[in-house]
Amino acid sequence: MKQMPDYKPECTTVWSFPERGNWATHNPSYRGNFAPQIARNIIEMYTGKNESILDPMVGGGTTLIEAKLLSRNALGIDINPEAIKLTEAGLNFNHHPPSKQKAQIGDARDLSFLKNDSFDLVLTHPPYMNIIKYSDGKIPEDLSNIASLPKFCDEIGKIAKELFRVLKPDKYCAILIGDTRKGKHLVPLAFNVMQLFLKVGFILKEDIIKVQHNCKFTAHWQDKAKKDKFYLIMHEHLFVFRKPKPDEDLSRLKFSCAIE
Repeated sequence: MKQMPDYKPECTTVWSFPERGNWATHNPSYRGNFAPQIARNIIEMYTGKNESILDPMVGGGTTLIEAKLLSRNALGIDINPEAIKLTEAGLNFNHHPPSKQKAQIGDARDLSFLKNDSFDLVLTHPPYMNIIKYSDGKIPEDLSNIASLPKFCDEIGKIAKELFRVLKPDKYCAILIGDTRKGKHLVPLAFNVMQLFLKVGFILKEDIIKVQHNCKFTAHWQDKAKKDKFYLIMHEHLFVFRKPKPDEDLSRLKFSCAIE
């Protein structure tokens, strides 16, 4: 198993990882997964040993692998059975002190099998609509098969409600999400997702800008971007939300403008 190179926790709201971490059993070839440096920073900042983490769209298993390395208990859920197989394979190593990780098939929109207020952290990286089709259309309810922004937002709204319910009060939910373009114009996917999480009751703790590197199609789009006068998207948003404590006074945290 590959050892982790020198690692330094992030201390600002701009994160840049030109070299994607490939220590332990991480598999950088899984398209669309997030860098393990992201999972490690969030897990170390917002949890302690033996606390519980949920990744409801676990993908290639990055969150659960880092949870095991950091001795946190974790549950990974994904609607795609192939993602569960990849995650289980990634967890096939020994680590001390031991902790519990489990991956299972499920739908992030329906976590009714989980109790209220049961996790210390939620960390996940949802699909960006249908930019990458993880199940190739074989699972219609897979978020990565949705091309419509309103439909995608409807489904994300259901997920936000469930994540708010299962997270413990005064604990954190981190979502990595980016934007896309249609008709040469920006589709503010991240902004819409942020608003949906705020609507169900979360409070925004951080908006971390994660710089993108080694994007496969950047060179392909450069000439077209110049011709059609748009900039290539090279960043994502890592939103960190907090679930308020019961009866918490939130009046000092209302930062949104009232628009008539």
